[in-house]
Amino acid sequence: MTYSLAGPGHARHRLVRLPGTRRNAEPKWDGFRALVSVDAGRAVLRSRRGTEMGPAFPEVVAGAVQPPDATVLDGVM
Repeated sequence: MTYSLAGPGHARHRLVRLPGTRRNAEPKWDGFRALVSVDAGRAVLRSRRGTEMGPAFPEVVAGAVQPPDATVLDGVM
């Protein structure tokens, strides 16, 4: 099963006016945007670009097999 991350239009962020300009910016919180999907008892952790992140975060993958199949978690680590 294939899943994709929610796009920027789905989240509501407060825009901040950059001083001395006509530009706005969103706050950037440090961390990695990630998607965990569980299918057939196997958890897969991917970046927002689809890169496999499981080897870098084995504890997240190990804990992610607990939810039922067809579970998808989208968040920042």
